[in-house]
Amino acid sequence: MMARAAPYDRDKALDAAMSLFWTKGYHATSLKDLETSLRMKPGSIYAAFSSKENLYLLALERYFNRSRANFRAQMAAAASPLSGLAAHMRSYASLAPGDTARQACMLTKTLVDTRNTDPAIAAQTRAYLAEMRAEFATTFERAKTAGDLSADADTMRLARRFQANVSALRLELHLGSGTDDIAALAQDMAREIEDLRAIPERAASTPTDTRTAC
Repeated sequence: MMARAAPYDRDKALDAAMSLFWTKGYHATSLKDLETSLRMKPGSIYAAFSSKENLYLLALERYFNRSRANFRAQMAAAASPLSGLAAHMRSYASLAPGDTARQACMLTKTLVDTRNTDPAIAAQTRAYLAEMRAEFATTFERAKTAGDLSADADTMRLARRFQANVSALRLELHLGSGTDDIAALAQDMAREIEDLRAIPERAASTPTDTRTAC
């Protein structure tokens, strides 16, 4: 009688695959690596996920959905959209040494790894990056609606800059830059966002009382 494959927890398996792929990349991850991390035999891996490429796409989807959910939760808890975006930048400086978010973004790493070799993965990665950029643009739009941004602010341009800054900051973390350097860089990026705040017309036209300046 043929032995049955051991049952597996799909969520745990996808979490393990996501962590492994995020660390090693698509091409550098071997079947043996997957066997060890997922604690599954090759036949069981293929039966459950069809192929290495499909498993990677599922892991990438998991990473994207989790990242977007975390961002949305942070924005929902913020006092204002711009405050939330600034806090998001500063949060990278306080990550624990073992936090996986100190790695370079999995989407960025995937695009570098697969853009010339695996068009399906690269295309999906571009789509996720575009969706995250749209999330950032939506937050800037909310800031505009709230009166924190000027009416003529280009929210998609701001979203592109925000995304580029997040990628740069996470690359510094991935490189192991010093804590003080990371904190200073995060602070500069956060202040850039805060400096976008529109000055109310009445306040802008009121002369400064130098007697109270300190």
